Amino acid sequence: MERGPAPPGPGGGASARRGGLGSHIPQRRSGAGLGSGAAAGPEPSAGAHHRGRPAPPPTMWWDERVSARFRRNLQPTLTYWSVFFSFGLCIAFLGPTLLDLRCQTQSSLSQITWVFFSQQFCLLLGSCLGGVFKRTLAQSLFALFASSLAISLVFAIIPLCHNVVVLAVVMAVAGLAMGCIDTISNMQLVKIYQKDSAIFLQALHFFVGFGALLSPLIADPFLSDTNCILSNSTANASSNLPHIRKSLVPHHPGNLSHYDLPMKGMVVTRVSYAFWIMALINLPVPIAVFLLLYKERMVPCWSGSSHPLLSADELALETRPGDKDELSTPAQRPPAAAGHDDLLSCCQSRNFRGASYTYFAVHVTGALVLFMTDGIVGEYSGFVYSYAVEEPLAVVHKVAGYLPSLFWGFITLGRLISIPVSYRMKPATMVFINVVGVLITFLLLLIFSSSVVFLFVGTASLGLFLSSTFPSMLAYTEDILQYQGCATTVLVTGAGIGEMVLQLLVGSIIHDRGSYSFLVCGMIFGCLAFTFYAFLVFFHRMYPKPSPELDDASPDKAAVPEDTGQYQR
Repeated sequence: MERGPAPPGPGGGASARRGGLGSHIPQRRSGAGLGSGAAAGPEPSAGAHHRGRPAPPPTMWWDERVSARFRRNLQPTLTYWSVFFSFGLCIAFLGPTLLDLRCQTQSSLSQITWVFFSQQFCLLLGSCLGGVFKRTLAQSLFALFASSLAISLVFAIIPLCHNVVVLAVVMAVAGLAMGCIDTISNMQLVKIYQKDSAIFLQALHFFVGFGALLSPLIADPFLSDTNCILSNSTANASSNLPHIRKSLVPHHPGNLSHYDLPMKGMVVTRVSYAFWIMALINLPVPIAVFLLLYKERMVPCWSGSSHPLLSADELALETRPGDKDELSTPAQRPPAAAGHDDLLSCCQSRNFRGASYTYFAVHVTGALVLFMTDGIVGEYSGFVYSYAVEEPLAVVHKVAGYLPSLFWGFITLGRLISIPVSYRMKPATMVFINVVGVLITFLLLLIFSSSVVFLFVGTASLGLFLSSTFPSMLAYTEDILQYQGCATTVLVTGAGIGEMVLQLLVGSIIHDRGSYSFLVCGMIFGCLAFTFYAFLVFFHRMYPKPSPELDDASPDKAAVPEDTGQYQR
């Protein structure tokens, strides 16, 4: 008995479930990674061809199955996106406001740049430890609530910090909160959407870019045009203030130490208003997390016995024998089945028993790719202004000041573009395009190193290619490991270390070898990123495949990743 093609559903997604009776297997998204056997939708039945029926219209980029899944998880998804907006808001405000904060704390230029280091080091520490709060949904949401609320409190407290040590401690708290947000939000989205997580990770990282663009715009009207400490030497220092502001990078005053900035005198700055505005803008974020806690009945005053976010089908999947870790003894559990823990838990020997060498290799090579690419983001955004104002380009300070904004603007634009692209393109393919694009861009920047126009073109191109690297690499690596290893924790930590270490390394090299080494370092890092990506693809080919009983043609295979692990309590 045969049946013709089903009529197209809303959004054009009916072809995902077309075929003979009993063959309702959802179409797998093409973003499953290289060699993962992503299959196209089932062919129409033979009878349909004989009857000459027209083919159904092509599916839209937004599949009905993914759309239904998004609607089912709308509130938690929007909450995690909004929390990442907090992350972006907090990560980008320090650079533009640092000179005003120097005036507020009446500290030297070298002292105030340690505040950068305090934030970045604790961000890295928070990323490593964020998985501690990931064991249950309640722990994750309470950690996100505390972190997003801490960021609002940090914005409100910063204007009250008149000592540089106190300010560094406050920024350390902000860094810890940002690290927890970074790890937990990525992990939760991967757990909810699994095979479909790439598109939602791209959206997540768009929101961090949006927040990073917004905070400097909020701060700009309140920044001091002249030196904000009035003294006899104010006039001499004020003319250099815009150049100093754009040249500051984390813990690298560079050649700015010869500028005489007064440390004593009357402080005149309005930057406090910028921080209070950002505190108010960020306040709805912890409220959104609290509402999700309330909906999940995890607030102590309103806790109940039921948790409504799991549907009947999802609950059946959650309680299937062998699917839950609690139903199997530690000896029977696969090596990585414990899933996403903090970095210290991931390194425990019990998680490595029976694991193949490719299990470790996938984690390490994936982290090394992001170590390089996120390091390039940090060093390029930090030093492109300093490179532009030096010989041979000698760009006017005001014009060169647009380069970091152009770079971050195209990173945000690239993440927005990547949202629909990631649905049609494999994450592995996107990472390949990104690393090759970075390599070619740096090569052209070296060839046309005397062209100011190409510096702007290359900066925009580099922002586009780097924009989707992290979410695509995360989706690709998690897909290789079947969403069971410690990929999210390891990759977030590797990216954070790379951003901090490579920025410090490049700053030292530029100081010793000159500004031209800025592009040479970028080219070397790009080559290393491509090399590590090639190793990752090789280890993916070597990685053990799932058992034949659960291959792509099996209905069980389609059912298991559909909604399992959505909320582990």
